[in-house]
Amino acid sequence: MTLVLAATTILTFAQSEPVANRIFFYWGWNRAVYQKSDIHFTGDGYDFVLNDVAARDRQSAFRLDPYFKLNSITIPQTNMRLGFILNDKYSISIGDDHMKYVMRQYQEVTIDGYIKGSELFSGQYDNQNITLIPQFLTYEHTDGLNYINAELRRHDTWFAFFEEKVKIASVFGAGAGIMLPKTNSKLMEKERNDEFHLAGWGTAAMGGLTITFFDYFFIQSEVKGGFINMPDVRTSPDPSDRASQHFFFLQNNYVFGVSLPLRKSAEN
Repeated sequence: MTLVLAATTILTFAQSEPVANRIFFYWGWNRAVYQKSDIHFTGDGYDFVLNDVAARDRQSAFRLDPYFKLNSITIPQTNMRLGFILNDKYSISIGDDHMKYVMRQYQEVTIDGYIKGSELFSGQYDNQNITLIPQFLTYEHTDGLNYINAELRRHDTWFAFFEEKVKIASVFGAGAGIMLPKTNSKLMEKERNDEFHLAGWGTAAMGGLTITFFDYFFIQSEVKGGFINMPDVRTSPDPSDRASQHFFFLQNNYVFGVSLPLRKSAEN
């Protein structure tokens, strides 16, 4: 989609404003990219940092199942949001950006710190190279990185066609929220972890374009960028085993939804 790129051509056209006192809901999908990050692992017998670890998202193949099958629609990388249009410019909303974060296996990084009691990996490390093989570490947030957030957004309608049955609007906003990842990890000889846990917080800003049909239905293309800080990631069922990391992210989102009036707008 090139809808977001079209926003740069908007100049000074006469505006028609969205109707206030409405609720909206949308659902859709995302692609995400992540900055390399240092990941600090601590626990009984080890304290080390892996430097500049690369990760990717995990995109599901686009098929009827899982994208449109009710019992599997949460498997892909999804975005959902429920909001309230406050007035002719602004809305508030809450949503879940269900991204997936997968550490790239077999990459070579540097390690600082120490490991004790491991048959294969015990040692003192000082900026040494290490290959992230599965026997040492698997690390992913793949039942969702789960950025659960609240946002304030501004909406401006720029074009209306077919007796205002089709409208094109820009939307810009910012927000913050919590990180509730389900982290699937396996560190050395530790037991595998695969649980939801409140790991930290995030903040982001977004921009996009919306096409509305008959005032009730819309499709929207968004670009969202932000910062995630997770100082408390669980890496095994043992509560002493923890990791921390922070990084910037960028999402490209494609969503569709409905907008419904709560009451009839007053006439001017």
